[in-house]
Amino acid sequence: MQENFVRRFDVGPRLSEVAIHNGVAYLAGQVPEDATQDIRGQARQVLAAVDALLARAGSSKSRILLAQIFLADLADFDGLNEAWDEWVPTGQAPPRATVQAALANQDWRVEIVVTAALG
Repeated sequence: MQENFVRRFDVGPRLSEVAIHNGVAYLAGQVPEDATQDIRGQARQVLAAVDALLARAGSSKSRILLAQIFLADLADFDGLNEAWDEWVPTGQAPPRATVQAALANQDWRVEIVVTAALG
């Protein structure tokens, strides 16, 4: 495979859901489909979307190199962590940053961006 070759999945006019380059998968920010749920429900939806995209790319949550989490309200931090702790494999917690941010949809409580190694 060419070193500079980039593969993209679900390419739209504004973004791709995944780009793969040099053995690394870069996921676009994942957001909940059902924004009526509380932070735990929204976080579980987002983490399931991350799982699905990583699988399509040939990776998994145990190969995450970095997770960036954006919360609309830091009061949701504990609820997010409940969903995260259920999801992340024991002994495989990746480096992670969590910040408060104004999200594109006022009903979204969380958005997660992941970078992961393939394989």
